[in-house]
Amino acid sequence: MIAAIIGTGVVVVNSRDDDGSPAAAETSTLVEDTVTAAEEEPSPTPEDTGPEVFGLSDAVVYDSGVEVSLSKFERATSSDYASPGNTPYVRFTVKLKNGSSATVDTTLLSVSCSYGVEGQGSESIFDDGLDGSPTTKLLTGRSLSVAWGCELPKGEEVLQVEVTPDFESETAIFTGKVK
Repeated sequence: MIAAIIGTGVVVVNSRDDDGSPAAAETSTLVEDTVTAAEEEPSPTPEDTGPEVFGLSDAVVYDSGVEVSLSKFERATSSDYASPGNTPYVRFTVKLKNGSSATVDTTLLSVSCSYGVEGQGSESIFDDGLDGSPTTKLLTGRSLSVAWGCELPKGEEVLQVEVTPDFESETAIFTGKVK
């Protein structure tokens, strides 16, 4: 005997000794009907569930209770000793507020930027007071503010900042114009 599972989960049993009896004919019809029904059934069309985009001054609250916001945008030029040096950039504050019931490992914080309508990649700036991700844990009910810098050439106004508080959270995308 041969057993086959069709996409609908129906098990069809057919004998190799097809003697033309009515039972064999019914089995054959069942296979054809099942295949036809599976082929005619339309597949669900996936909806575009792309990431939600927020303004530069918006706050994003995750289901976990962790909140991310950006503030204090100001233009500057990195020093000779910065990485990269002598580069126009925008400095801003990334604030994490832990409204969850668990400690947040802020060493997993990821911030990346792009600028311009075409989405040009932007380097993070490491200079005096711009040290990158923190190296602490954020306890429940506490907040942490981190100074961040991203390359933003003179004449460019459109900035996109992507923030991921940890590996388990989706990326929050902030965008807007910086004067």
